[in-house]
Amino acid sequence: MGNELFLVPFLTGLGLAVLLPLLGCYLRLRDEWLAALAYSHVAAAGALLALVSGLPPILGGIGLAGLAGVGKRLFAQRLAGGASYALLLLGGWSVAVLLAANQPMAERLGHALFDGQLYFASMGELWLVAACVPVAAAILRLLSRHLLLAHTYPDLFRIRGLKAWPTQIGFDLLAALCLALATMSLGVMGAFTLIFIPPWLAFRRAGNWRAGLLWALIIGVLGYVGAFSLALWLDQPFGPVLAILLVVVGLVVA
Repeated sequence: MGNELFLVPFLTGLGLAVLLPLLGCYLRLRDEWLAALAYSHVAAAGALLALVSGLPPILGGIGLAGLAGVGKRLFAQRLAGGASYALLLLGGWSVAVLLAANQPMAERLGHALFDGQLYFASMGELWLVAACVPVAAAILRLLSRHLLLAHTYPDLFRIRGLKAWPTQIGFDLLAALCLALATMSLGVMGAFTLIFIPPWLAFRRAGNWRAGLLWALIIGVLGYVGAFSLALWLDQPFGPVLAILLVVVGLVVA
């Protein structure tokens, strides 16, 4: 792991392994864990659309995911039961697969986005993650109190005459942008693995909210480091190794 060739990819993924489990705790609290998979697929579609349009893929991925995060709230009231996330997931997956199948230049990137391309992370991606992760964590901390109050006392905002939509849209946008950033490096399923399994395990074992955040962070980071080392040792793709490792840990703990 000390090999300079893999140091940049390792640090890039490590920053995301710190952020995603914490973000996943709030998604699970709101019963919106499916949003992680939806935003990742939308980001993949946006990256491919940008590529075939001659634009940087990362701009397309982040831009389309951001639009999905903001626009989702407009349809959520009419589409109950998480249907908005399911439609986003299916729409993003369909567009990505069709582009990869019909555009030769998009085929390779499509495989990389779904399988993960962490080993090819560049210094530019590392600096982007290093800049975005602290900002995202700070914003999540600012939103945390209102998110917890909205879950525990859903009528509090209405009784006190406060508007809940800024917090809701702010969190949706933050989640979408973070998932888009993670998808560009970890891939769709790699990002989903880190945002789903550590919070799921933490919620089963932790005695309170702070302990849940801590356990999710520990599981996510240790799982990431173990998977990265194992994938290099076995000379295997990182994403599937991460998923299998955390699935096994999840089954043992659960």
